[in-house]
Amino acid sequence: MATKTIQAELLAKMFLAGAANLEAKKEFINELNVFPVPDGDTGTNMTLTIMSAAKEVQAIESFNMESLAKAISSGSLRGARGNSGVILSQLLRGFTKSIREEEAVDTFALAKACERACATAYKAVMKPKEGTILTVAKAVADKAAEMAELTDDLEEFLPAVLAHAKEVLEQTPEMLPVLKEAGVVDSGGQGLVEVLNGAYDAFLGKEIDYSAIKSNSSVKVTKIQTQEEADIKFGYCTEFIIMTEKPFSEQDEVEFKAYLESIGDSIVCVADEEIVKIHVHTNHPGLAFEKGLTYGQLSRMKVDNMREEHQEKLIRDAEKLAKEQKKKAPRKKVGFIAVSIGEGMNEIFRELGVDYLIEGGQTMNPSTEDMLTAIDAVNADHIFILPNNKNIILAANQAQELTKDKDIIVIPTKTVPQGITAIINYVPEEDVDTNYETMLEEIKHVKTGQVTYAVRNTRIDDKEIHEGDIMGIGDAGILSVGQSVENTTKELLAQLVDEDSELISLYYGQDVAVEDAERFAKEIEELYPSTDVDFHHGGQPIYYYVLSVE
Repeated sequence: MATKTIQAELLAKMFLAGAANLEAKKEFINELNVFPVPDGDTGTNMTLTIMSAAKEVQAIESFNMESLAKAISSGSLRGARGNSGVILSQLLRGFTKSIREEEAVDTFALAKACERACATAYKAVMKPKEGTILTVAKAVADKAAEMAELTDDLEEFLPAVLAHAKEVLEQTPEMLPVLKEAGVVDSGGQGLVEVLNGAYDAFLGKEIDYSAIKSNSSVKVTKIQTQEEADIKFGYCTEFIIMTEKPFSEQDEVEFKAYLESIGDSIVCVADEEIVKIHVHTNHPGLAFEKGLTYGQLSRMKVDNMREEHQEKLIRDAEKLAKEQKKKAPRKKVGFIAVSIGEGMNEIFRELGVDYLIEGGQTMNPSTEDMLTAIDAVNADHIFILPNNKNIILAANQAQELTKDKDIIVIPTKTVPQGITAIINYVPEEDVDTNYETMLEEIKHVKTGQVTYAVRNTRIDDKEIHEGDIMGIGDAGILSVGQSVENTTKELLAQLVDEDSELISLYYGQDVAVEDAERFAKEIEELYPSTDVDFHHGGQPIYYYVLSVE
């Protein structure tokens, strides 16, 4: 018997199932990222985005298509993180705008919604690229329009659309050379397919595990670190049961415990004839799960963020303080918000007059909601936002669109050094428009380098990279690869410095000792005697050095 419509209740289940499936596959999606850097990745950003919407859906009291559409749209827009998360939120925004007045959706309504979703997302991206999540979204819209003309049976319509999305996803490496070189499909496109996969499973009536949505629904990830939190070496309490497929020997137990000790502490490993109970505190729950799978199937998987309760208290206190300060502080003409990545960087921005710092940057892309909270806290008519990361600009733009009572100006800074240069060139005596043009012009003269380590094997920019290699990353890609932090940094600088360069700035990270940074800065001075060299404590995680050449 044909199924011709989907009611709001079923559509909600399909959406939540899509969110749950994305959450389950996020580490797999993270592994598809072309750049092997230890950053907040595509799978993580898309999951946090959709979980924000899932939380809103679960809170609906009066259930109909309009309330469902509002919850999905509002939740995803405010929770959007990273470029992939913002694009996902725009897809959901366009889709829900199309269906919000429907009693139920049929094939024509779905086709129309997919078309609007695609158009909305393309419009949000300044320079859309083919071979990305946008390409997969367009494939969904095109196939939906085609199938709506052929059938009114959703049992034919949905699998055909899903199959075409998967087919186009597999073609993305042929559209983007960088994907082909790395041997992967587009990670954002894979994320969208996982959402569709989960939604289709719910349509078919398959049993869905929604526990991940409940455990993620209250997660706060804006980075506000204190010494108390920093003392938590391993942040995730991870528990699961292995249903063994072969005998679990004493040697297996010894080896498994040794592996868990290499990634965490507080280890419990208890085995009987058919099951093994595991408990570990680790920063990488996925690694524990992957190792467990080598012994059998997993059950009762549970991950708790031990920093979450502490973080939530800090955020509540910070928001309360910000509101109190806003009440006390007189309204001013211009304010500044900047995204930063370490205490040293934070202090530099504070000294330069930034009113509100959103800490996260590379290690965790802040959400649109984080931006809106910052905007609310700054009592100014005009507010400049410095995203300082190319993966945060879209979220800042989204916050700009959602703000009606203040003039928000996004300076599209892609790195912290660009942000520092932008605010240094702000002139209080000039008007907002003049400062905007000046800042845009000045950040063009900043060349940025970042030195970190590779988290996976890959091939990119004609370079063979292995896990643990040190990488020097410039504005256009990976410029140097080696085994030594300092040698790799020197090779990176050699490609950034030219005869017009006047200043080299080094910002050393939390894993670099001050005496080593001091000595290294002197070596750079000797290498480039005609260029001024200064060094600062950045305190940034993950990146040994962030540097700029002007």
